[in-house]
Amino acid sequence: MGTLGFWRLAQADPGWIAAVDPDGTEHRAGDLLARSNQLVHGLRELGLQPGDGICGLVPNGADGLVLYLAALQAGWYYTPVNWHLTGPEIAYIVEDSEAKAFIVDPRYAAEGSRGAQVIEPHRRFAVQPIEGFRPITDLTEGRPTTAPQDRTAGATMHYTSGTTGKPKGVRRKLSGLDPDDGAELMTFLLTLFGITPGRPNAHLVTAPNYHTAVTQFGGTALHMGHTLVYMDRWDAEETLRLCERHGVTNSHMVPTHFKRLLTLPAETREKYDLSSLKWMIHAAAPCPVPVKHQMLDWWGEVVYEYYAATEGGGTLATPQEWKAHPGTVGKAWPISELLIVDDSGEPVPTGTPGTIYMKMMGVAFEYKGDPDKTAANRLKDHFTVGDIGYLDEDGFLFLCDRKADMIISGGANIYPAEIENELMIHPKVADVAVFGIPDEEWGEQIKAVVEPAEGCEPGPELAEEILASLEGRLARMKWPKSVDFIAEMPREPNGKLLKRKLRAPYWEGHGRAI
Repeated sequence: MGTLGFWRLAQADPGWIAAVDPDGTEHRAGDLLARSNQLVHGLRELGLQPGDGICGLVPNGADGLVLYLAALQAGWYYTPVNWHLTGPEIAYIVEDSEAKAFIVDPRYAAEGSRGAQVIEPHRRFAVQPIEGFRPITDLTEGRPTTAPQDRTAGATMHYTSGTTGKPKGVRRKLSGLDPDDGAELMTFLLTLFGITPGRPNAHLVTAPNYHTAVTQFGGTALHMGHTLVYMDRWDAEETLRLCERHGVTNSHMVPTHFKRLLTLPAETREKYDLSSLKWMIHAAAPCPVPVKHQMLDWWGEVVYEYYAATEGGGTLATPQEWKAHPGTVGKAWPISELLIVDDSGEPVPTGTPGTIYMKMMGVAFEYKGDPDKTAANRLKDHFTVGDIGYLDEDGFLFLCDRKADMIISGGANIYPAEIENELMIHPKVADVAVFGIPDEEWGEQIKAVVEPAEGCEPGPELAEEILASLEGRLARMKWPKSVDFIAEMPREPNGKLLKRKLRAPYWEGHGRAI
């Protein structure tokens, strides 16, 4: 141990440009180090101890990075909050994570203020002035820029959308390691893809930082000495421009990004020098085989794929492996194990679909405050997120179907139960089912099928009224794109909804049931 980790690298080379904000502002490593040190001193004065948590509702950029760097060197859990959420959804996470400080950007002041009601006023901080929040300078001004005493590795605690409605924090035991040594261990993930430390390397952050993988890959690239180049909102041509401008070598993307990039006119695609690209990694949703072929033809053998979960463990397909096994999401990582089982938990033969279980050596997790859910997804020391897939004779994993109901739209996991619960509240809804239907651009879009209450006229007006009732209660990205009506919902006598029956007609003529 001893050469990697942001804090170590920043002391050795304070002039290194460690981050570039979406507006082009460059941040030197030494300045980010000083800011994160001051924040640790200030939050410790507020009473924070190792094992405590902080929440940040901040956009992509250096402000969020400073929160991450402070927490990870002071033994705290850092939870980046999804900025599409409504006040009550934010409040749930702030309260459930037992945050001892909540930091908000003015961009999200409206919902952030609603969400902040669950935390004491003296623990609410704003990056720029927001009424009812203390300025973050209360924590940093006049504090030493030198390293705090008793540094110990912290961790991120991301919230996964819960199939039963409420999200759960995925919490790992703190390692007790020196923060730089802990960070250096994290870099193992990127070395699996062949990514090398040092400069010149730049990592393009293409998605919101509240996603586990985005924090993981970006944070790890930073700990390897790469420059983080942040995007505020994703745009296809801007991606190419930033790759050329900053000599981007690696990034983390989803198949929706590829689809949008491929629809750019040929002259736009050829305008940019992409020779710096080395490791363009994608995940989060199955990538259609033709799309992946087109990306490999355009960018060359730099497109890597993996399959994993917030909970840990996963697979990896190099460009060469994918070409030999088109459609695969890869083989198990050296520190991970795959197990495909039938409904009774028994392993299935090669080529037979079953539930995918994974484990990652030496990495245990729990769903915070939910031992039942933690136990329910386990098979001895393996866990599942409920996906269905099979292994070929060479050990390569292929996905067949998502957890019966999960919707993946633009790389984001969306859980129907949460949406159904909100729609059921409407007085004109007798019964409702929500599921994903094919969408050329997003992979899936959200469809609601509603059985109207007695005496209510189905039609566009009723659909509009039902959707409008979600305002302020459910993030827009979870709203159904469209509503269809049905006279009677297909349910078994025991009340079980036959969702496949509803879903099937929409998927006719489409290759996969994901």
